[in-house]
Amino acid sequence: MRTPRWTFQAAQAVIGCLVARAFTPSILASIIEDWALLLTVVATTVAAGAVVGWVLVKLKVLPGTTAAWGSSPGGASAMVALAAEFGADVRLVAFMQYLRVVIVVVSASLVTRLLAGPGSAAPAPHPADLLTLPPLVPFAATMAVAAIGAWLGTRAKVPAGAMMVPLVAGTVLHGGGWLDITLPSWLLGLAYVGLGWYVGLGFNRAIFLYALRALPALMLATLLLIGLCAGSAWVLTLQLHIDPLSAYLATSPGGLDSVAIIVVSSHADIPLVMAAQTLRLFLVLLTGPALAKLIARYA
Repeated sequence: MRTPRWTFQAAQAVIGCLVARAFTPSILASIIEDWALLLTVVATTVAAGAVVGWVLVKLKVLPGTTAAWGSSPGGASAMVALAAEFGADVRLVAFMQYLRVVIVVVSASLVTRLLAGPGSAAPAPHPADLLTLPPLVPFAATMAVAAIGAWLGTRAKVPAGAMMVPLVAGTVLHGGGWLDITLPSWLLGLAYVGLGWYVGLGFNRAIFLYALRALPALMLATLLLIGLCAGSAWVLTLQLHIDPLSAYLATSPGGLDSVAIIVVSSHADIPLVMAAQTLRLFLVLLTGPALAKLIARYA
């Protein structure tokens, strides 16, 4: 069984708009105000991901580009979408990325409870929200950015263009206040379904057994990455006087969306954490291809 190529490209376009939506004027203001601090936070986390990818290649657990994209501390869906365009085995990248999401969410939730105590739980989505129609004009404009951007990106043969062109265009329009990116939950659900089908149907018996054999090493690599990020958070608390919870969540290698849910229901510095996570996602998207090539070539 296979899914058409256009379903994957459509999912990439929606995910690109989702990433662009995170780049709000308030986040931009936080980045400008604390750029040195945020750059330090982001650099330590990206460096930790590169170290883990290097170790996986050295130990021959995964091939070079696959290990690099699998250990990249960006959003899982964005990393999977990009990995498919740069020669990595998207199945193993997805396996490693979503394994890390589960472990990071559980560990970050436990650390948040230990450092801040029980916080107010994030509101659960109501089933009726799935039937709510989004505002027509912003939704139509968002769909136009996604569709036209994906078409231009694929026609111009931009690397991962179906995601990168809507991402860049959406960031400029949304960050500048000219477009309110509107993505209803049912549309995001369809995008994740398209991405999941594309990746999941690519598995066969051989690659499935390979992933199972690599599972212990991948879990150790994930724990190593979390440990390195926690160590960098501890250094940040000592050198830059950030509270421990905010430092831990800012350096957490989970996805932007999962960390956002945790930070909102805690007492952490929300602008600092979200600015660090957003900046890191953009930095990983920009440097990921070059970093993957370096790891594959020299490790």
